[in-house]
Amino acid sequence: MKFWKITSALALSLGVALSAPAGAVEKRDGKFWMVLGGRQPVSHVDPGQAYDYAVRMMTQALYDGLVKYSGDPPKVEPWLATDWTTSDDGLVWTFNLAPEARFNNGDPVTADAVVYSYQRVLKLNEGAAWMLSDVLSAENIKALDEHTVEFTLDRPYAPFLSFLPWWFIVNPAEVETHVTDEDYGKAWLSENAAGSGPYTLEKFDQGTAYWLKRNPNYWKGFPYDDEKMGGVIYRLIRETSSQRAALLSGEADMVTDLTPEELDIVGQRPDINVSSTPALTSFGIKMNTQGQYMSDINLRKAVAYAFDYETFVQVYNGNATLQTSAFTDAIKGKVEIDMPRKDMEKAREYLSKSQWPDGGITLEYVYVQGLEQQRQMGLALLNSLRELNIELEMTPLTWPNMVARAADAGESPDLMSIFTTPVSTDPDAVAVQYHPSSQGKYYGSHFLEDDELIEMIEKARKLSDWDERAPIYAEIQQRIVDLQPEIFGMMRQRMFAYKTYVKGYEDSPIRMTSEVDIYPLYIQP
Repeated sequence: MKFWKITSALALSLGVALSAPAGAVEKRDGKFWMVLGGRQPVSHVDPGQAYDYAVRMMTQALYDGLVKYSGDPPKVEPWLATDWTTSDDGLVWTFNLAPEARFNNGDPVTADAVVYSYQRVLKLNEGAAWMLSDVLSAENIKALDEHTVEFTLDRPYAPFLSFLPWWFIVNPAEVETHVTDEDYGKAWLSENAAGSGPYTLEKFDQGTAYWLKRNPNYWKGFPYDDEKMGGVIYRLIRETSSQRAALLSGEADMVTDLTPEELDIVGQRPDINVSSTPALTSFGIKMNTQGQYMSDINLRKAVAYAFDYETFVQVYNGNATLQTSAFTDAIKGKVEIDMPRKDMEKAREYLSKSQWPDGGITLEYVYVQGLEQQRQMGLALLNSLRELNIELEMTPLTWPNMVARAADAGESPDLMSIFTTPVSTDPDAVAVQYHPSSQGKYYGSHFLEDDELIEMIEKARKLSDWDERAPIYAEIQQRIVDLQPEIFGMMRQRMFAYKTYVKGYEDSPIRMTSEVDIYPLYIQP
């Protein structure tokens, strides 16, 4: 049987001598190194800076949080923290740390390290900071003793625990020795690690590959007994066709984000497993509700009823499910809503109530350059709108340029294709996307403002009792749909393909569509 093999160019660039016989498992220093092929480069590995799926995938392997998400449906489980308590008023959260926890350099993970890490993120005001910055002040995080840390919130905030898996703990002793110009260690941590996670960073070769070395002495151990696992190489493969070719040829063991057609092709091979499971991620076409045209709710409704929603499912070969609410299916408290579907009679009725009853306007649709599925969705929208005498200008942009345009209501396009992954299963993680605090972020590119909705969101997030919160979130979902700030689309499947000798893959919808939890993965020849 042929197992994985690193291409000679990659091996040479990383100085690896591969001497195993042809057709045998390639090894490095007697250990298996798994090659994971992904399309997105890793811009940095600092858990305090802005993240995407590639950054988050790496930081989860290098660092630990107080708690971690696992399973399907995803649940928060103890990690660095063994247990925690909450005060009756919901303001004070106290966490007890595992006394055996160690950073990868051998230093103990202490309450002071937790305080330092959280305060660092809040002061940087980047990355995960947005999740808690309006309820948690840096000075209200305290170490009660070596293994006990206390958080005092500014106000009760029920989703607090659900966000903590994405707040990773750094080693202050290592970081502080590399601080320059009061940068909180940002420059050094961009390409170096100071964590307690199951892997260490062996090599950061920007634009080519990123080497994670398995730490056999990881304080928490591994969910498998095989000590032959040496590490993981996250290799940048920008085209899906190249990913497929690498998997089929044995140059990659696992690949992320194949097209549905390519997933079907590789899934026919007996030596390849494929996984296609629902994600929390939603795809929608955001409408700039403060723009010249889409500020008109009747026009928004007309566009929503004109669109052919089956396109969402067709372009993913059935690997998608239409949304039946503004919330995706795995979000707590999600209810079924009567959603718009293609109905040209209703579309014309709403258009007649708008400022442009006869159409005669041109809307701009912005999508990710090179992402064929989003281009196809735009073409479907173009065809639908022509029936209303509305033209569509399709503008492909790189993702950074899309984010830049989404930052300002005056620059944001009429329509923008956006994938959004909630970082929590708590309904506030979705509801807050329709709160003014999300304006300027890509998922807030609808720039929606509605006093009634704002009041409901702010009330629900302050309550601790779920029985009190649930009916409010049902109202929130209905209100968002009624306001029509986007074409509510679909939940895309998380699609992965990997060789049958790759073991331990665990799926959880809380992860981004191309994000893998590296921790449980190993190779078993």
